[in-house]
Amino acid sequence: MIPIKVAGSAVKTEPRSPAASALQYLQPGALNLAALPPLSLYIHYPWCVKKCPYCDFNSHEARGELPEEAYLDALRLDLEQSLPLIWGRKIYTIFIGGGTPSLMSAKGLDRLMSDVRTLLPLDVDAEVTMEANPGTFEAEKFKSFRASGINRLSIGIQSFSGKHLKALGRIHDDNEARRAVEIAHANFDNFNLDLMYALPSQTLEEARHDLETALSFAPPHLSLYHLTMEPNTLFAKYPPALPDDDASADMQDMIALETAAAGYGHYEVSAYAQPGRRAKHNVNYWEFGDYLGIGAGAHSKISFPHRVLRQARYKQPKAFIEAARAGNPVQEEREIGRADMGFEFMLNTLRLTEGFSPNLFGERTGMGINAIEQTLNAAEAKGLIYRDHKIIRPTELGQRFLNDLQEMFLSA
Repeated sequence: MIPIKVAGSAVKTEPRSPAASALQYLQPGALNLAALPPLSLYIHYPWCVKKCPYCDFNSHEARGELPEEAYLDALRLDLEQSLPLIWGRKIYTIFIGGGTPSLMSAKGLDRLMSDVRTLLPLDVDAEVTMEANPGTFEAEKFKSFRASGINRLSIGIQSFSGKHLKALGRIHDDNEARRAVEIAHANFDNFNLDLMYALPSQTLEEARHDLETALSFAPPHLSLYHLTMEPNTLFAKYPPALPDDDASADMQDMIALETAAAGYGHYEVSAYAQPGRRAKHNVNYWEFGDYLGIGAGAHSKISFPHRVLRQARYKQPKAFIEAARAGNPVQEEREIGRADMGFEFMLNTLRLTEGFSPNLFGERTGMGINAIEQTLNAAEAKGLIYRDHKIIRPTELGQRFLNDLQEMFLSA
């Protein structure tokens, strides 16, 4: 899953039972949503073989035998306890992220998908994505994953260069990276390759070779991430030598040209897709849709007719399992206040290169577009957005300075 970081809110409540929460959140409130947005399901698998030095996700190194059964039990409990908040709503996409979900046994994944189908109504064309890392690929296991209902893979390649994989602390080498894509091709007609650029000591030509190698496999979807030094990571403490801003900009320009020439549409900051192959789950995030997140550290955004709720689960796997058994794994729960709603909406939708309809703002926030009119005017005056009665989208300049553009709406 692509992590979504949000501002704090003045409207914060102590976690309570989901049934009690549902009763309260269905009461009249400050917002007025004409209809609820599409709903997705995110499932977090918190373990990986080794913690990468750049990673700030909620992942934990697997030491000894993993408590798979206990964790799957807790996931089912979490889902059962969450049902009052989403009762009667259909699930349009599922994303199993981590960590490294492909560490899960074929039997465990089959049980997880069976539990989900038992408890939730799934759309007949639901996109079901699983993250997988090279080094955990076994052909027979992935055939089983496909049979269990996974219809899309997201593969964490990061680089096809052995030296850059080593610099990133990845457990796989370049041969395993290629083998993983071959196995994915053999079992799935829909998959994504994750690549990173601006890697330690990486040159423009090395970044080009990585991208050209990825394109040679004709993946339906590519995610291309600029390596960043996130707080509380090993790289933040011991930063490696990275390409300078000019070199990084050259890499971004190269990516834009190469992907466009290969027929990929650049539809979101880091996302490139063949026609008809956009990641439905991630698009729902960027369009400020709803998602229920279950599992250790998972986040949720759930809309009601008169308010929008955010939740976060306990991050440590052991604490999450114990809390689920006790009846409520939600550690934090809050409503998004009216003062924060414009920023949170724009934080997501401005990532879409083609922008969004002004009507979507009202549909997803329950407020009029006039709530952010002053900031829209200021952004337009600076040349950061284009807008008319049909669309609001970041300009090329706005895409280059996206963080600055998003931050303008903090005071909206």
